[in-house]
Amino acid sequence: MSTAISPTAYNYKVVRQFAIMTVVWGILGMGLGVFIASQLVWPELNFGLPWTSFGRLRPLHTNLVIFAFGGCALFATSYYVVQRTCQTRLISDSLAAFTFWGWQAVIVGAIITLPLGYTTTKEYAELEWPLAILLAIVWVTYGLVFFGTITKRKTKHIYVGNWFYGAFIVVTAMLHIVNHASLPVSFFKSYSAYAGATDAMIQWWYGHNAVGFFLTTGFLGMMYYFVPKQAERPIYSYRLSIVHFWALITLYIWAGPHHLHYTALPDWAQSLGMAMSIILLAPSWGGMINGMMTLSGAWHKLRTDPILRFLVVSLAFYGMSTFEGPMMAIKTVNSLSHYTDWTIGHVHAGALGWVAMISIGAIYHMIPKLFGRAQMHSVGLINAHFWLATIGTVLYIASMWVNGITQGLMWRAINDDGTLTYSFVEALQASHPGYIVRALGGAFFASGMFLMAYNVWRTVRASNPAEAEAAATIAVVGAH
Repeated sequence: MSTAISPTAYNYKVVRQFAIMTVVWGILGMGLGVFIASQLVWPELNFGLPWTSFGRLRPLHTNLVIFAFGGCALFATSYYVVQRTCQTRLISDSLAAFTFWGWQAVIVGAIITLPLGYTTTKEYAELEWPLAILLAIVWVTYGLVFFGTITKRKTKHIYVGNWFYGAFIVVTAMLHIVNHASLPVSFFKSYSAYAGATDAMIQWWYGHNAVGFFLTTGFLGMMYYFVPKQAERPIYSYRLSIVHFWALITLYIWAGPHHLHYTALPDWAQSLGMAMSIILLAPSWGGMINGMMTLSGAWHKLRTDPILRFLVVSLAFYGMSTFEGPMMAIKTVNSLSHYTDWTIGHVHAGALGWVAMISIGAIYHMIPKLFGRAQMHSVGLINAHFWLATIGTVLYIASMWVNGITQGLMWRAINDDGTLTYSFVEALQASHPGYIVRALGGAFFASGMFLMAYNVWRTVRASNPAEAEAAATIAVVGAH
């Protein structure tokens, strides 16, 4: 087994670590999501304590699912894809290891500080300045590892998936550093460098592009590798993938102001955000169609391959949520949807349906290859997981659509004398059944993650990582 430590072998250790932590953080983040969803059904679950209140735990939930679960999936898949498509080992094992342990340290920091109420109060950017600086250092190191590996590639071509991963890494660094510019006044308290409407504008330039680059562009890199691989078909149109890339990154960065309709933001900025959001539909659907059409001649595989089903259904949800987003950015639609549960439904159509399902499919694809197995321990468990995830997502988003439209209509209803027809409490009472269905849907989705954890554990327990390393060496040597 001396070939397992050959310098030409891929670094699978860091990929394995991130892949396993994706599952661990997925369970914790989604489990916490079910708990806070239950708090909205049974407020007693706040326990009357400040650190278990919805207001403290909700930002912890978003940080765990976006940065812990989603982030670990992005690290794992990008390190895996860049090595295999460039046919070379990561440029530095020690820097790659630093990104793993540094990223886990940021997450543990979030778990400690957010329930204690240490927060910048900025959406998806709540971590106070010491953790924000650590995150920036880890992220810049990630960029060095990723782009350094591309510079020493053995292939002339840079595969399109790496273009998406590269853009997501560069833009996320820019967003994080600019939005976190602040003046620390103590170890756990800082004030933003920006004020008023400017602060709001920069926050939602960051906030929407955390969605646009962290939760979309990075996962499209995943899509462009794992969908063709699992389907065993070439990508439908390589030319379309390049057009998709440049159109997406050109337009997405301008869409943030649609979060600030009917606020103090100048009207021209709101309108610009709306216009860019509508145009964004074209490249989004171009990418979705490209992924779907990759299955031309391979649709029959969906009957027997639940991993491919995860990947394809995630594309369907991506198409749906990237249609819904531009529609909700239109001012007249936004006047109904804004501040309602419809927004929550839209976010989770993307988060559960697109981000989580493509991540789960990619992890199921990688685990056997990373641990020297022919396949996962149980295909039946993957199938059960698929149905739990799909049913859970549909229950979640449908309940939030109904709640959101109900809330929007009740809030804007007025009597002949101009007084409000309904009180806020009446709208809340009307929302209660939807909250029950939402918690149920979330519980379905989270329970699927437990099946995944068991399946991964059984696969890893019977594994031979040395064989996976040796196979990687042979693959690299054979490619030359």
